[in-house]
Amino acid sequence: MRNETVVSDITVVGGGLAGICAAIAAARLGRKVALVHNRPVLGGNSSSEVRVWVCGATAHGTNRYARETGIMGELFVENQYRNPEGNPYLWDLVLLEAVRAEANITLLLNTDVHEVEAEGDEERRTIKSVTGWMMGSERRIRLESPIFLDSTGDGLIGFLAGARYRIGREARSEFNEAWAPEIADDITLGSTLLFYTKDAGRPVRFVPPSFAKDIAQTPIPIRRVIKSGDSGCHYWWIEWGGELDTVHDNERIRDELGSVIYGIWDYIKNSGQFDAETMTLEWVGSIPGKREYRRFVGDYVLNQNDIIGQEPFHDRIGFGGWSIDLHPPQGMYAEESGSKHMHADGVYHIPYRSLYSVNVGNLLFAGRNVSASHVAFGTTRVMATCAVMGEAAGTAAALCAEKGAAPRDIYAAHLAELQQTLLRQDAAIVGLACDDPDDLAPGAAISASSRRSRIAVEEAVTVYPLERDAGLLFPVNPSMRGLELLVSADAETELTVELWDTGRAENYVPVGLIGSTVAAVPQGELQWAAFDLPWTPSLPQNAFVVVRRNAAIRLHQAAEPFTGVLAFEHGAAPHAVAALEDHDETQPVVAWSMKKLVRRPFCFRVFGETAAYSPAQAVGGFKRPYGGPNLWASEPLDGGEAWLALEWERAVSVREIRLTWNDDVNEDLINLHHHRTPFEAIPELVEAYRVEVRTGGEWKVVAEVTGNRRRANRVELTSPLTADGVRVVVERTNGAACAELVEIRVYA
Repeated sequence: MRNETVVSDITVVGGGLAGICAAIAAARLGRKVALVHNRPVLGGNSSSEVRVWVCGATAHGTNRYARETGIMGELFVENQYRNPEGNPYLWDLVLLEAVRAEANITLLLNTDVHEVEAEGDEERRTIKSVTGWMMGSERRIRLESPIFLDSTGDGLIGFLAGARYRIGREARSEFNEAWAPEIADDITLGSTLLFYTKDAGRPVRFVPPSFAKDIAQTPIPIRRVIKSGDSGCHYWWIEWGGELDTVHDNERIRDELGSVIYGIWDYIKNSGQFDAETMTLEWVGSIPGKREYRRFVGDYVLNQNDIIGQEPFHDRIGFGGWSIDLHPPQGMYAEESGSKHMHADGVYHIPYRSLYSVNVGNLLFAGRNVSASHVAFGTTRVMATCAVMGEAAGTAAALCAEKGAAPRDIYAAHLAELQQTLLRQDAAIVGLACDDPDDLAPGAAISASSRRSRIAVEEAVTVYPLERDAGLLFPVNPSMRGLELLVSADAETELTVELWDTGRAENYVPVGLIGSTVAAVPQGELQWAAFDLPWTPSLPQNAFVVVRRNAAIRLHQAAEPFTGVLAFEHGAAPHAVAALEDHDETQPVVAWSMKKLVRRPFCFRVFGETAAYSPAQAVGGFKRPYGGPNLWASEPLDGGEAWLALEWERAVSVREIRLTWNDDVNEDLINLHHHRTPFEAIPELVEAYRVEVRTGGEWKVVAEVTGNRRRANRVELTSPLTADGVRVVVERTNGAACAELVEIRVYA
């Protein structure tokens, strides 16, 4: 046996997505990080050992423009390129390579930390070290650092350090939460085992083990959905243990879940009710995917009202968007639906104060163990949201290490620096403008070869019968006079169109009626119907146009998307059966669905020019859609080039240019097998470009990039150049018609 000591600036315990993003964030800011994980592969519940697909704020396409950016966004986009089929082993590699790319990270896999040295009274605890045992290597490793981050999921490190925590459900009266029980209890969400199947191409028999459960004697065949072709996360509802202790009863829970999996497969293979003769089991999980255990107490406890009210916390460091998703304590044996969901009208915000301990001075946390009530945890627990919180916690830890400060000190004295550092690194904060005094770009005059000045989707390829209300969303900047719709009419009729605002800039549902008009439509095909709907909002924002249903009318859909434009249908058929998912169909983001219309907007034209795609948007301060697309878009390239230029009255020193390209955060990417996205690189991403600087009156190429498939690009010059201009010339995209740049920053 070998005894070792690892000294670093920050120790991150737990290598799920929250811990990975925390470690990478801190490492990129120059801190030495020890990342410790008790499994042989990274990824936690998303890894090949458990195989839960990574859900986040998009909520499988329910929320608009909601995919995470920052480190989680990088992982999504890279996996999409490398692993469009959703192979869980390739996902493991994407995560491992992302960590190994950071020289400041010391990665310790197979290392189970179960000792914590801490001191101080109950109200003022300080962690001195943690110690783990590296399985298979007989190495006992002590880890010392001034800052510790618990991303273990179960919260073991904080527990051993004496951090305050909660298990179970709070009473309704504590936070006035409608979905909390009247009386507090220790019930949690249960755990799940998953399995994969495949078609062997020849008959395969299945002899069930003696411990396989006869599920015909349970409510499962009646209350849940069983299909021979489904596997993986389609069976997320194989859940149990919410009435037990999900940690201390983990082995019992695993055995029960395993008995049900083999019982379900026996039912599929041998009941005679399914076409499964050539199907076989490919993989069965052996590690329960835990949903819930300890939740630490921070300076703020996020609750249901914050989620549904979309509280815009002054210390927000990220966002979520998954529904509040709670499951019955009996899990798979419950009589009621496998889950019930409550949606906000859009994404919600997460405060920094929920990421550090109220009583352990040098402890941050990220993942499902953050400071939230049980009800709010029903949404914050999903992995992409955990990753967002991980990046924020890792960034805060880096600032703590740099300044010799505690996490609470960052909130008290350095909150703006934390938020602006996150934005500089392209982390996911909605509605917070960039304000970086070191960025030279806002002080320059900005121009471009062209810009999209019209919002017009004109080339029709698909017919859409107007059997239900339809919707169109587009930016209004600074005003609109009305619009035209491309329609076909089976008979002479009248068509009603309404103009609504969206309430909040981060929302994409109709909230306030601005105006309504009716147009006569004669019988005929492919005609433009005009609607007089003038609007000059006080601030640039999105318009939500409602087209009322009319059985005589057919709208027309385009083959290609138009950035900043979304299409909706009202009251479309749900994508999940009520036995599995109980959604309130009257909630706006559920009622107005875009899932069947993604990248296929209705054909329409807006009267008047728009400034929504002007070059100034690239230095406008917002790094993602918020009241508009917030990017520069050129006119279609059509085989040519487009450029955006910055020019200063006096020469400046240029060393680094940071570019943020449009990766269409409305596209719902996934790491495993929930769905397949038809392209490997996001079409809107610029694939080839060059960067030029102007010195002595001449433009000189300082960088040429081809094969780009990433959102955030950094162009670092070998030495500073004195220049009075910087120009980015776009040569090709990954398939989109226009060059689209979200942000440009220039640093000395």
